[in-house]
Amino acid sequence: MSTIEKTFGNGEIIIREGDAGNTFFQLLEGKAAVYKNYEEDDQVQVGTLEQGQYFGEMAVIEDYPRSATLVAEGDVKVVEIPAEALNEYFTQYPDKILEIMKLLGTRIKNMTNDCNDAKKALDDVRKSNSSNKYDGFFNQMVRQSIYLTSKNFRMEKPSAESLREAAETVSKQSSEKAETYNYGTIIFKQGEIGKCMYIIHGGSVGIYNNYGANDEVKIADITPVACFGEMGMLSGEARSATAVAEAGDTRVEIIRPEELESLFSDSPAKIDMILKNLSYRLRSITYDYFKICKEIYESTEKD
Repeated sequence: MSTIEKTFGNGEIIIREGDAGNTFFQLLEGKAAVYKNYEEDDQVQVGTLEQGQYFGEMAVIEDYPRSATLVAEGDVKVVEIPAEALNEYFTQYPDKILEIMKLLGTRIKNMTNDCNDAKKALDDVRKSNSSNKYDGFFNQMVRQSIYLTSKNFRMEKPSAESLREAAETVSKQSSEKAETYNYGTIIFKQGEIGKCMYIIHGGSVGIYNNYGANDEVKIADITPVACFGEMGMLSGEARSATAVAEAGDTRVEIIRPEELESLFSDSPAKIDMILKNLSYRLRSITYDYFKICKEIYESTEKD
């Protein structure tokens, strides 16, 4: 397989923010510091990677520029996996499919929590018309990280083109394991523990908060071919919404974690589509978060 082991000495750059990425990595030995704006006046360290962790995977999944700079802390060894070798890598290490999906799922969950905290802080400031209300938010987060990434707001809203391409490929494949639901059938309920995810192949599915209650809110329409319910499966936590079939003969493929390896063997395009959906979701929530942080920064500047 065309993976490459590389070593780096203390202070050497492993990947640089803004560079095009067509490989991802697993940290085999040592630690790496994660920086935004590395070697600039407003450089800030936003994290540290430990042995066993992956990085750079989103650049491969979506052909997106590197979002941060990683610098070796002491002696570091990594394995580098080129994009064209990803299927080969999963064939040799099929257990890594779920591992990487869970990694993306954890990042989505954490960023969603950060974004919700930022929204609350921003609402408080708008009501009081004073940036003093931001103090609690800044204390809870890492103030310099928020400040600097907001000041240097460079993120663009992600394109859904990769999702469309992935869905097109999957739409050409048959789905013998799909189940058919009648109009109005509840596929899963808010509050239930998520044990599987779904790919819709026909019909439509509505995603609701507080389904059937007076304060019911529809938050998404799912149409072929798309994934839904993946976050519940990856986290094993309670579903955050209810999914309802909204057309007769709605065909849905059910995917369980233990089936991901065989699914990859039968249809690597479906695994690719799931990964692209997770990556797009993470980029979207990160964009929203940065946008809120930018408004926070601009409001503090006015004061």
